[in-house]
Amino acid sequence: MNRIEKAFAQARAENRAAFVGYLCAGDPNFESSLEACRAVIETGVDILELGVPFSDPLADGLTNQLAAQRALEGGMNGSRVLDLVRAIREFSEVPLVFYAYYNLVFAQGSEAYAERAKAAGVDGLLTLDLPPEEAEEHLAACTKHGLKTVFIVAPTTPESRLEIICRATTGFIYYVSREGVTGEQAAMSEGIQRNVEAIKAHTDLPVVVGFGISNAGHVKTVAQAADGVVVGSAIVNCIAEHADDPVAMSGALRSKMRALLTGNALGKD
Repeated sequence: MNRIEKAFAQARAENRAAFVGYLCAGDPNFESSLEACRAVIETGVDILELGVPFSDPLADGLTNQLAAQRALEGGMNGSRVLDLVRAIREFSEVPLVFYAYYNLVFAQGSEAYAERAKAAGVDGLLTLDLPPEEAEEHLAACTKHGLKTVFIVAPTTPESRLEIICRATTGFIYYVSREGVTGEQAAMSEGIQRNVEAIKAHTDLPVVVGFGISNAGHVKTVAQAADGVVVGSAIVNCIAEHADDPVAMSGALRSKMRALLTGNALGKD
């Protein structure tokens, strides 16, 4: 099994959902970002989703937009993102998935991008704005270089497209729990269980749920319905609040992770 498959298998064996944490690579600078990754890995993230900073992150809310801005202003670029991956690989075998906008892939060419990402230690690519119907070149490159693909299903995705999306996916399906952009929410959307079941009718791959999950109660709700729980903005906010103090940032991240993971600790009912 590859790292992603192992992570979900381990979570299933422990009767819980896999915890997927999101950080923007390079936020607020390379050194602090590496320590942020270390903090969430050491406190129990099963899969680390690394946002590749981009100047026009249309799917992201303000928290993650500002994270990308900090990273870019801190000197992060495509080469440095790969350097970050290589640095993580010096101390961890946690699965790494790039959360990227397709323009960044297209600019290098799918073949070159996939080859470089895999060589650095990336396990999968989530290309937010690439429809699977137009992803033939991307899918071929990922298959050739052993990268898993991740595609998104939204609450508005019609039944007729689920099979297309699932067929293009080789890693896991990312179900966006609500319409709109990323960001912390006070309440979870309705219908998560029903929509996850609808997706699972078309695939045996894991289904994770993200967008808006911000506390242990949300984590527990999603963990009962899905194979994985994705938390982003609630973690990224720890960096925003302590961007000038790496020690405080690491402490805040570890505390937030421990609090979030309590929602997944009791396992599935």
